[in-house]
Amino acid sequence: MIVDLTKMHTGESGVIEDIHGGHGVISRLQSMGIRPGKKMTKVSSHFWRGPQTIKIDKLRLAIGFGMAKKIFINVKR
Repeated sequence: MIVDLTKMHTGESGVIEDIHGGHGVISRLQSMGIRPGKKMTKVSSHFWRGPQTIKIDKLRLAIGFGMAKKIFINVKR
C-alpha cells in the first residue's frame, strides 16, 4: 500500500516510492538522503500537523508536515 509519510503509523517501515513536488523540494530532500528506493522507518509524529521524525540509514531526521505529505512510501501492512 502506498501512502504519504503523514499517514504512516509510528514504527512502520517502507520503501520510498516517489516524491511529489518541484525541483527545490526534491533537491532538498535528496540532499538529506531521502530519495526513491531508500528504506525508512517512521519514528514519531506530533499532533496538529507537526513534524514527522524518520530514520533513514543511520540518521534520524525531522521533516515538516507539508514536506512529509509529498513523500510517498510503499508500506507493507
